[in-house]
Amino acid sequence: MAIVLDGDKGVGLPTWTTGTRPTGITTGYTGYNTTTGQLEIYNTVNGWTTAGTAGNGYTASYLIVAGGGGGGGSDSTAAAGGGGGAGGYLTGTTTLTSGIAYTATVGSGGAGGTSSFVKGTTGNNSSFTGLTTALGGGGGGSAGGSVATGAGLTGGSGGGNGYSGNNANTGAAGTSGQGFAGGAASTSTGATTGSGGGGGSSAVGADGTSSSGGNGGAGSANTITGSSITYAGGGGGGCYTSGTKGTGGAGGGGNAGATGSNGSVGTANTGGGGGGGSANNAGAVSGGAGGSGVVIISVPTANYTGTTTGSPTVTISGSNTIIKFTSSGTYTA
Repeated sequence: MAIVLDGDKGVGLPTWTTGTRPTGITTGYTGYNTTTGQLEIYNTVNGWTTAGTAGNGYTASYLIVAGGGGGGGSDSTAAAGGGGGAGGYLTGTTTLTSGIAYTATVGSGGAGGTSSFVKGTTGNNSSFTGLTTALGGGGGGSAGGSVATGAGLTGGSGGGNGYSGNNANTGAAGTSGQGFAGGAASTSTGATTGSGGGGGSSAVGADGTSSSGGNGGAGSANTITGSSITYAGGGGGGCYTSGTKGTGGAGGGGNAGATGSNGSVGTANTGGGGGGGSANNAGAVSGGAGGSGVVIISVPTANYTGTTTGSPTVTISGSNTIIKFTSSGTYTA
């Protein structure tokens, strides 16, 4: 509509929705957005901003989860690999400044170790502009003949230790505020000896025993999307031959492999650690890969601009709009 001047009713401005905003215009154009219920102004630097708020901010909630670590490998000459640590887990609130483009980086999971003496790879970091980076989960230690090859790797949550021939490995450390340590491998010898589970965002990975692999540490439940979903569970620790295999922690952690099998992968977009491989004298087995991470931003629908890149999933929960990045992209506040 055109501008309408009425001495009794005031001034009627042009209207549009967020999806039908005018294009090819210059600084100063003003109108009413029926999607947001707000008066907005265009400038060539910041694009469309709510009138009176250009350069100001609004509160948003966030969840950032890094990629999980891969489980450790094993083969016929050794026992079993440790579970991968969960990706670092961060949640809270922040202030977004209108007109600023914020970048979400989503970390991929680490690869599993392919045999004895090959540890799982640490997951990749996730981040959102202006906030602390969530660190990738530590890779699980491999089966092998020394403390060095059996040691899990530090990360958002630490990787579990692989059984390495009666060596007293302790679990690898997690990062304060992001996750917990992985479990230790058993120091016993025998056909059922287990490795440590990977750490989770809310609990340490369990230690391996003389008869079982350690379970992965539990993750954390979060309702930012409007539903309760658990993220960042650690991978289960492997166990030699007939012993009990470790299960993945709630929140996407992968189970340790069945006897003679590869570990299970961590669930995608949860940051779950991969399960350790479990040998049975039949050849090399691999740890499972860690699950990829996720970045989720929740903003008041009245402030949501609709300007994104990278194809995030956008949903509504109550009075908020939820922007879920499963791969890297941007949101302009």
